[in-house]
Amino acid sequence: MPALSEERRLPIDSEGDIITARQIGREMASRLGFSMSDLTLIATAISEVTRNIVDHAGRGEIDLRVCENGKLQGICIAAHDDGPGIEDVELAMQDGYSSRDGLGLGLPGSRRIMDEFVIESERGKGTNIVMKKWKP
Repeated sequence: MPALSEERRLPIDSEGDIITARQIGREMASRLGFSMSDLTLIATAISEVTRNIVDHAGRGEIDLRVCENGKLQGICIAAHDDGPGIEDVELAMQDGYSSRDGLGLGLPGSRRIMDEFVIESERGKGTNIVMKKWKP
């Protein structure tokens, strides 16, 4: 399978940017040959992390790129903001926890959807999330 090299860095600071990031990520994953159900899951995870940027930090960015690991190809999503950070990451990653009026499914749901999920956050310094989904 020929390698695709594609990367898009998108600023995130509004509702419209959430939709754009979701669409671009879905299109990129589609070109890699992900199934329709995986395309929906990938778009959902992108929506969740970009929604957190808008709701909690106000602005940030998301980097969408094709990645490889040996014979595997996939999509890598890196979200970054310089917002207030997450006070208790372990608590935020528990199902049902919400710092606002949400259902508390965003970050834990994204972790379940993706094959790899790493979150780093420091109070007052922002949050970084890296997620990867590998094509079966």
